[in-house]
Amino acid sequence: MDKNMTDMGILNELSELISLRMKSFFELTHDTKWIEHKAHTDYDLWFVQSGIVTITIDGFEHTANPGDVVFFYPGVPYMAAASNKGCRFIYIHFDFEIGKQERILNDFQLSGVIPQELIREEAILFGKAFTQSNLLRSIPGNRLYLKACLTAVIAKIIELHGLGQYTGTFLNGRTSRKVQSNLDVLQPVFKYVNNNLHKSIKINELAAFVGISEKYFITYFKKALGITPGQYIYQIKMNRAREYLNEKKYTIQQIANLLGYPDPFTFSKSFKKYYNVAPSKFE
Repeated sequence: MDKNMTDMGILNELSELISLRMKSFFELTHDTKWIEHKAHTDYDLWFVQSGIVTITIDGFEHTANPGDVVFFYPGVPYMAAASNKGCRFIYIHFDFEIGKQERILNDFQLSGVIPQELIREEAILFGKAFTQSNLLRSIPGNRLYLKACLTAVIAKIIELHGLGQYTGTFLNGRTSRKVQSNLDVLQPVFKYVNNNLHKSIKINELAAFVGISEKYFITYFKKALGITPGQYIYQIKMNRAREYLNEKKYTIQQIANLLGYPDPFTFSKSFKKYYNVAPSKFE
Protein backbone atom coordinates (compact mmCIF):
# COMPACT_ATOMS: atom_id res chain seq x y z
CA MET A 1 0.00 0.00 0.00
CA ASP A 2 1.18 3.52 -0.76
CA LYS A 3 2.67 5.29 2.28
CA ASN A 4 0.42 8.29 1.83
CA MET A 5 -2.66 6.07 1.82
CA THR A 6 -1.50 4.44 5.06
CA ASP A 7 -0.85 7.81 6.67
CA MET A 8 -4.12 9.41 5.66
CA GLY A 9 -6.08 6.33 6.70
CA ILE A 10 -5.83 7.42 10.32
CA LEU A 11 -8.04 10.42 9.50
CA ASN A 12 -10.70 8.06 8.14
CA GLU A 13 -10.55 5.82 11.20
CA LEU A 14 -10.83 8.76 13.59
CA SER A 15 -13.19 10.92 11.51
CA GLU A 16 -15.84 10.88 14.24
CA LEU A 17 -13.35 12.42 16.67
CA ILE A 18 -12.36 15.26 14.34
CA SER A 19 -13.57 18.73 15.19
CA LEU A 20 -13.48 21.66 12.77
CA ARG A 21 -13.97 25.22 14.01
CA MET A 22 -14.21 28.26 11.74
CA LYS A 23 -12.65 31.27 13.41
CA SER A 24 -12.88 34.10 10.87
CA PHE A 25 -13.53 34.50 7.15
CA PHE A 26 -13.58 37.49 4.83
CA GLU A 27 -12.97 38.56 1.25
CA LEU A 28 -10.01 40.87 0.63
CA THR A 29 -8.98 42.94 -2.37
CA HIS A 30 -5.39 44.18 -2.66
CA ASP A 31 -3.74 46.56 -5.09
CA THR A 32 -0.38 46.13 -6.77
CA LYS A 33 1.49 47.61 -3.79
CA TRP A 34 0.27 44.97 -1.34
CA ILE A 35 2.97 42.97 0.43
CA GLU A 36 2.31 40.89 3.54
CA HIS A 37 4.87 39.38 5.93
CA LYS A 38 3.16 37.04 8.37
CA ALA A 39 2.89 33.68 10.15
CA HIS A 40 -0.60 32.49 11.01
CA THR A 41 -1.53 31.23 14.46
CA ASP A 42 -4.00 28.71 13.02
CA TYR A 43 -4.76 26.93 9.76
CA ASP A 44 -5.50 29.30 6.90
CA LEU A 45 -7.02 28.81 3.43
CA TRP A 46 -7.04 31.39 0.64
CA PHE A 47 -9.44 30.97 -2.28
CA VAL A 48 -7.96 33.11 -5.07
CA GLN A 49 -10.76 34.85 -6.98
CA SER A 50 -8.77 37.14 -9.31
CA GLY A 51 -5.22 38.23 -9.96
CA ILE A 52 -2.04 36.33 -9.18
CA VAL A 53 -0.64 35.92 -5.68
CA THR A 54 3.04 35.19 -5.10
CA ILE A 55 3.99 33.48 -1.83
CA THR A 56 7.61 33.19 -0.73
CA ILE A 57 8.59 30.72 2.00
CA ASP A 58 12.21 29.93 2.95
CA GLY A 59 13.40 31.65 -0.22
CA PHE A 60 11.18 29.55 -2.51
CA GLU A 61 8.53 31.33 -4.58
CA HIS A 62 5.09 29.85 -5.20
CA THR A 63 2.38 31.21 -7.50
CA ALA A 64 -1.37 31.02 -6.95
CA ASN A 65 -3.70 31.76 -9.86
CA PRO A 66 -7.46 32.40 -9.93
CA GLY A 67 -9.29 29.25 -8.84
CA ASP A 68 -6.32 27.93 -6.85
CA VAL A 69 -6.55 27.29 -3.11
CA VAL A 70 -3.64 28.19 -0.85
CA PHE A 71 -3.18 26.20 2.37
CA PHE A 72 -1.04 27.71 5.16
CA TYR A 73 0.09 25.88 8.30
CA PRO A 74 0.34 27.69 11.65
CA GLY A 75 3.66 29.23 12.59
CA VAL A 76 5.21 29.17 9.09
CA PRO A 77 6.50 32.65 8.09
CA TYR A 78 5.77 33.78 4.55
CA MET A 79 5.74 36.83 2.32
CA ALA A 80 2.80 37.36 -0.05
CA ALA A 81 2.43 39.92 -2.84
CA ALA A 82 -0.02 40.71 -5.63
CA SER A 83 0.60 40.75 -9.37
CA ASN A 84 0.64 43.94 -11.43
CA LYS A 85 -3.17 43.83 -11.57
CA GLY A 86 -3.76 43.33 -7.84
CA CYS A 87 -5.61 40.36 -6.40
CA ARG A 88 -8.76 39.28 -4.61
CA PHE A 89 -9.24 36.24 -2.42
CA ILE A 90 -11.46 34.77 0.27
CA TYR A 91 -9.62 33.70 3.39
CA ILE A 92 -10.73 31.55 6.29
CA HIS A 93 -8.95 30.83 9.56
CA PHE A 94 -9.87 27.52 11.19
CA ASP A 95 -8.90 24.87 13.71
CA PHE A 96 -8.80 21.17 12.84
CA GLU A 97 -8.15 18.70 15.62
CA ILE A 98 -8.51 15.15 16.90
CA GLY A 99 -9.04 14.97 20.64
CA LYS A 100 -6.50 17.34 22.16
CA GLN A 101 -4.21 17.38 19.12
CA GLU A 102 -4.80 20.73 17.43
CA ARG A 103 -2.11 20.31 14.78
CA ILE A 104 -2.84 16.83 13.44
CA LEU A 105 -2.70 17.98 9.80
CA ASN A 106 0.88 19.17 10.27
CA ASP A 107 2.05 15.55 10.04
CA PHE A 108 1.14 15.52 6.35
CA GLN A 109 2.53 17.48 3.42
CA LEU A 110 -0.64 19.44 2.68
CA SER A 111 0.56 23.04 2.96
CA GLY A 112 0.93 24.62 -0.47
CA VAL A 113 -0.96 25.76 -3.55
CA ILE A 114 -3.67 23.34 -4.68
CA PRO A 115 -4.23 23.87 -8.45
CA GLN A 116 -7.75 24.75 -9.51
CA GLU A 117 -8.06 21.74 -11.79
CA LEU A 118 -7.75 19.46 -8.74
CA ILE A 119 -10.19 21.25 -6.45
CA ARG A 120 -12.46 23.27 -8.76
CA GLU A 121 -15.78 21.76 -7.68
CA GLU A 122 -15.15 22.10 -3.93
CA ALA A 123 -13.70 25.62 -4.25
CA ILE A 124 -16.68 26.84 -6.27
CA LEU A 125 -19.06 25.29 -3.75
CA PHE A 126 -17.28 27.05 -0.91
CA GLY A 127 -17.29 30.37 -2.78
CA LYS A 128 -21.03 30.19 -3.32
CA ALA A 129 -21.62 29.28 0.32
CA PHE A 130 -19.44 32.20 1.41
CA THR A 131 -21.42 34.66 -0.74
CA GLN A 132 -24.71 33.25 0.52
CA SER A 133 -23.52 33.46 4.12
CA ASN A 134 -22.72 37.16 3.70
CA LEU A 135 -25.90 38.09 1.85
CA LEU A 136 -28.36 36.01 3.86
CA ARG A 137 -26.91 36.05 7.35
CA SER A 138 -30.30 35.74 9.02
CA ILE A 139 -31.18 32.51 7.22
CA PRO A 140 -30.88 29.52 9.61
CA GLY A 141 -28.26 26.99 8.53
CA ASN A 142 -26.08 29.36 6.45
CA ARG A 143 -23.09 29.18 8.78
CA LEU A 144 -23.48 25.43 9.17
CA TYR A 145 -23.57 25.02 5.38
CA LEU A 146 -20.41 27.13 5.04
CA LYS A 147 -18.69 24.87 7.57
CA ALA A 148 -19.85 21.81 5.62
CA CYS A 149 -18.36 23.26 2.43
CA LEU A 150 -15.09 24.02 4.22
CA THR A 151 -15.04 20.42 5.44
CA ALA A 152 -15.50 19.27 1.84
CA VAL A 153 -12.53 21.37 0.72
CA ILE A 154 -10.26 19.98 3.43
CA ALA A 155 -11.47 16.44 2.79
CA LYS A 156 -10.67 16.88 -0.91
CA ILE A 157 -7.14 18.06 -0.13
CA ILE A 158 -6.65 15.06 2.14
CA GLU A 159 -8.04 12.75 -0.55
CA LEU A 160 -5.74 14.21 -3.22
CA HIS A 161 -2.72 13.74 -0.98
CA GLY A 162 -3.74 10.23 0.02
CA LEU A 163 -4.11 9.23 -3.63
CA GLY A 164 -0.73 10.73 -4.51
CA GLN A 165 -2.26 13.41 -6.76
CA TYR A 166 -1.11 16.37 -4.66
CA THR A 167 1.74 17.10 -2.25
CA GLY A 168 2.16 20.49 -0.63
CA THR A 169 5.43 22.27 -1.39
CA PHE A 170 5.48 25.08 1.20
CA LEU A 171 7.55 23.06 3.67
CA ASN A 172 9.77 21.52 0.97
CA GLY A 173 9.52 18.04 2.51
CA ARG A 174 9.97 19.20 6.11
CA THR A 175 7.48 18.66 8.89
CA SER A 176 6.20 21.57 10.96
CA ARG A 177 5.73 19.38 14.02
CA LYS A 178 8.45 18.24 16.37
CA VAL A 179 9.90 14.77 15.83
CA GLN A 180 8.76 13.52 19.23
CA SER A 181 5.11 13.72 18.17
CA ASN A 182 5.36 12.49 14.60
CA LEU A 183 2.75 9.95 13.47
CA ASP A 184 5.24 8.06 11.31
CA VAL A 185 6.67 6.42 14.43
CA LEU A 186 3.25 4.98 15.22
CA GLN A 187 2.57 3.37 11.83
CA PRO A 188 3.62 -0.13 13.04
CA VAL A 189 1.25 0.30 15.98
CA PHE A 190 -1.68 1.19 13.75
CA LYS A 191 -0.96 -1.84 11.57
CA TYR A 192 -0.65 -4.16 14.55
CA VAL A 193 -3.98 -2.99 16.00
CA ASN A 194 -5.75 -3.52 12.67
CA ASN A 195 -4.33 -7.02 12.34
CA ASN A 196 -5.06 -8.11 15.91
CA LEU A 197 -8.53 -6.84 16.71
CA HIS A 198 -9.59 -10.44 17.35
CA LYS A 199 -7.68 -10.52 20.61
CA SER A 200 -7.14 -8.42 23.70
CA ILE A 201 -4.43 -5.90 22.84
CA LYS A 202 -2.06 -4.90 25.62
CA ILE A 203 -0.55 -1.42 25.74
CA ASN A 204 2.88 -2.82 26.63
CA GLU A 205 2.75 -4.88 23.41
CA LEU A 206 2.24 -1.71 21.41
CA ALA A 207 5.03 0.10 23.25
CA ALA A 208 7.38 -2.75 22.34
CA PHE A 209 6.79 -2.07 18.63
CA VAL A 210 8.31 1.39 18.91
CA GLY A 211 10.94 0.38 21.45
CA ILE A 212 9.95 2.64 24.32
CA SER A 213 8.56 2.18 27.82
CA GLU A 214 4.82 1.77 28.30
CA LYS A 215 4.58 5.02 30.30
CA TYR A 216 6.39 7.10 27.68
CA PHE A 217 4.47 5.36 24.87
CA ILE A 218 1.13 6.48 26.32
CA THR A 219 2.41 10.06 26.61
CA TYR A 220 3.86 10.00 23.10
CA PHE A 221 0.71 8.50 21.58
CA LYS A 222 -1.59 11.05 23.18
CA LYS A 223 0.67 13.94 22.14
CA ALA A 224 0.85 12.69 18.55
CA LEU A 225 -2.77 11.68 18.03
CA GLY A 226 -4.72 13.59 20.66
CA ILE A 227 -6.22 10.49 22.27
CA THR A 228 -4.88 7.63 24.40
CA PRO A 229 -3.93 4.20 22.95
CA GLY A 230 -6.95 2.72 24.75
CA GLN A 231 -9.29 5.25 23.15
CA TYR A 232 -7.77 4.52 19.76
CA ILE A 233 -8.26 0.75 20.09
CA TYR A 234 -11.84 1.26 21.25
CA GLN A 235 -12.58 3.56 18.31
CA ILE A 236 -11.18 1.08 15.77
CA LYS A 237 -13.19 -1.78 17.30
CA MET A 238 -16.38 0.27 17.19
CA ASN A 239 -15.67 1.19 13.55
CA ARG A 240 -15.32 -2.49 12.66
CA ALA A 241 -18.37 -3.46 14.72
CA ARG A 242 -20.48 -1.00 12.73
CA GLU A 243 -19.12 -2.40 9.46
CA TYR A 244 -19.78 -6.00 10.48
CA LEU A 245 -23.34 -5.20 11.54
CA ASN A 246 -24.02 -3.35 8.29
CA GLU A 247 -22.81 -6.37 6.32
CA LYS A 248 -25.45 -8.50 8.09
CA LYS A 249 -23.28 -11.60 7.71
CA TYR A 250 -22.31 -12.17 11.34
CA THR A 251 -24.07 -12.94 14.58
CA ILE A 252 -23.41 -10.87 17.71
CA GLN A 253 -21.38 -13.80 19.04
CA GLN A 254 -19.23 -13.90 15.91
CA ILE A 255 -18.62 -10.14 15.97
CA ALA A 256 -17.63 -10.34 19.63
CA ASN A 257 -15.08 -13.01 18.70
CA LEU A 258 -13.79 -11.02 15.72
CA LEU A 259 -13.18 -8.01 17.95
CA GLY A 260 -11.56 -9.81 20.87
CA TYR A 261 -14.39 -9.57 23.39
CA PRO A 262 -14.73 -12.49 25.83
CA ASP A 263 -18.49 -12.82 25.29
CA PRO A 264 -21.45 -11.19 23.49
CA PHE A 265 -22.59 -9.42 26.66
CA THR A 266 -19.30 -7.55 27.09
CA PHE A 267 -19.30 -6.59 23.42
CA SER A 268 -22.93 -5.42 23.53
CA LYS A 269 -22.25 -3.31 26.61
CA SER A 270 -19.23 -1.68 24.94
CA PHE A 271 -21.15 -1.11 21.71
CA LYS A 272 -24.13 0.46 23.47
CA LYS A 273 -21.84 2.77 25.42
CA TYR A 274 -20.48 4.13 22.14
CA TYR A 275 -23.55 4.17 19.85
CA ASN A 276 -26.24 4.49 22.55
CA VAL A 277 -28.08 1.52 21.07
CA ALA A 278 -27.69 -2.25 21.43
CA PRO A 279 -25.99 -3.99 18.48
CA SER A 280 -29.11 -6.13 18.00
CA LYS A 281 -31.12 -2.95 17.28
CA PHE A 282 -28.46 -1.13 15.27
CA GLU A 283 -29.49 -0.11 11.73
